Amino acid sequence: MVEIGLGLALATFGAALAVALPGAGSAIGIGTAGQTGAGVVTEYPEKFGMILLLQALPGTQGIYGLLTGFLVIMGIGLLAGVQPVGTEQGLAILFACLPIAIAGGLSAPAQGMVAASGVNLIAKRPEEVGKAIIFAAMVETYAVFGLLASILMLRGVL
Repeated sequence: MVEIGLGLALATFGAALAVALPGAGSAIGIGTAGQTGAGVVTEYPEKFGMILLLQALPGTQGIYGLLTGFLVIMGIGLLAGVQPVGTEQGLAILFACLPIAIAGGLSAPAQGMVAASGVNLIAKRPEEVGKAIIFAAMVETYAVFGLLASILMLRGVL
């Protein structure tokens, strides 16, 4: 049995935050876009495909968080006999998880609101679907920055 020390607890907490906050934000964002989408599809069922694409966009932050969490879990050997994790390393891992946890958790609901507005745009002008996607994708940029920052920092501490 491996002793669970403070370092391992901090690293695991970082992984949990990296998964939970963007995951929760994605659920909120997807829900927001889906509510608007359902209303539009009741009037225009043929627009379902375009609307589904916009609804799915806020879900990517959850994927980014899950990826970061997996990197930590694999890096500390949580699934295959835990490697010793010192307190300083555990704290560094926790801090390295914060960019995606915060950026993903906050950007996904915002992206959901932009996607919902895009759904309304498609309802009136379906030929503008590309613009609706670009508006939503602009919010995505900051989640990608958070993911990259977390990955780069994790490379230095794992």
